[in-house]
Amino acid sequence: MRILMVCLGNICRSPLAEGILSHKTKNLQVQVDSAGTAGYHIGSPPDPRSIKIADKYNIDLSSQRARKFSRADFNNFDIIYAMDSNNYKNLLALTINQQEKEKIRMILNEISPNLYKSVPDPYYGGNDGFQEVYDILNKACDKIVTQIG
Repeated sequence: MRILMVCLGNICRSPLAEGILSHKTKNLQVQVDSAGTAGYHIGSPPDPRSIKIADKYNIDLSSQRARKFSRADFNNFDIIYAMDSNNYKNLLALTINQQEKEKIRMILNEISPNLYKSVPDPYYGGNDGFQEVYDILNKACDKIVTQIG
């Protein structure tokens, strides 16, 4: 199974989601990656605050680099998780068929089905926001692992 996590810039939420799910599935046949719908930070490492909060839980994000979502990702991944409703809509706008649309999901629908809640963007906030995002994504990733398991 191949899973892609997507947020706006690919430096806060989606790298954290990638790291958490990769950590939880290290003994499973799962490949996890992340991307952004915008190309603001291509080639940059995750935000230092994402790295720090992940490190607190023994998850290493240091080798990750931001990249922009590409059409090829529809072929390369089985499930594409959007972190928020704007990115969900942006991804849907890139689809060309029903099969691609069915791959796109809101990550928080895993813990709050059909509510289409967004993972808050912690970029402009303080460190507390990164802890909140970690906690939310950790719960969602637990649910994903249960479904895969």
